[in-house]
Amino acid sequence: MVKKLQRSMCAGILLAAFGVGAPYGANATAASAGKAVFGQCQVCHSATTMARKVGPSLKGLFKHARLQNGKAVTDQNVRAMIDQGGNGMPSYADILSAQQKDDVIAYLKTL
Repeated sequence: MVKKLQRSMCAGILLAAFGVGAPYGANATAASAGKAVFGQCQVCHSATTMARKVGPSLKGLFKHARLQNGKAVTDQNVRAMIDQGGNGMPSYADILSAQQKDDVIAYLKTL
């Protein structure tokens, strides 16, 4: 029983060290701040289900190969979508700060 517990603890330490699982350190702080900023996005976008609201669900966004506009899912392309908007989504270029955009992207990576 003790050896099993030790193995479990070692596995948890390794997972945390390699960033697997829940957000860790600074990324956790950014993701937490991003979740708060995402509050204004959730009027149109779901983060917990695949259901479409006004806009597409963002659950698992960074697990997809492509955005709806056909571009690869990268930090830069997601930020461009936030900045430019499109298809009924307003531009957030002048509404959100650069830090808020970074935080939202960090949060989207946890979905």
